[in-house]
Amino acid sequence: GYDVARVHSGDPSIYGAIGEQMRRLDVLSIPYDVTPGVSAYAAAAAEIKRELTLAGVSQSVVLTRTAVRSSRMPNKEDLETFARSGATLAIHLSINNIVKVTRELTPFYGTDCPVAVCYRIGWPDQQIIEGSLLDIRTKVKDAGFTRTALIIVGKVLKPDTFDDSRLYAPDHHHVL
Repeated sequence: GYDVARVHSGDPSIYGAIGEQMRRLDVLSIPYDVTPGVSAYAAAAAEIKRELTLAGVSQSVVLTRTAVRSSRMPNKEDLETFARSGATLAIHLSINNIVKVTRELTPFYGTDCPVAVCYRIGWPDQQIIEGSLLDIRTKVKDAGFTRTALIIVGKVLKPDTFDDSRLYAPDHHHVL
């Protein structure tokens, strides 16, 4: 007869393990609500003042992770597959795999590709390290990050140039 709250940090729709919790509540016919939070990648983009999609640079953001001690990744959901697209990557739960991340992404993005590692983003003690695929491993090691860090990789972080959106182009016609 009690009301109970199960509080997760961030966005419960990704990497929150709520699917299995909801499944058990459904089996027991226990009603519940899910309140959305702010995803780490969205909080990080706001904090570093970057748009993760820029016209002519990247129009897609891939939310993914690598397997460390967690569940294995499904077939065809590996860094190489995602890197082939050139999309902006938001790699969760993978700071302990930073060597693998940089090694697998470098052939596709290049050593100069910008990287932001966002530690405990949204918390009072948050830290952000920016670098490239060439030097980010050393910077992360020096900072001592071993968990609770998001890795964002993509040319959108420091674009040489990007196209203006067509949204405000004089010849763009709006519905209203």
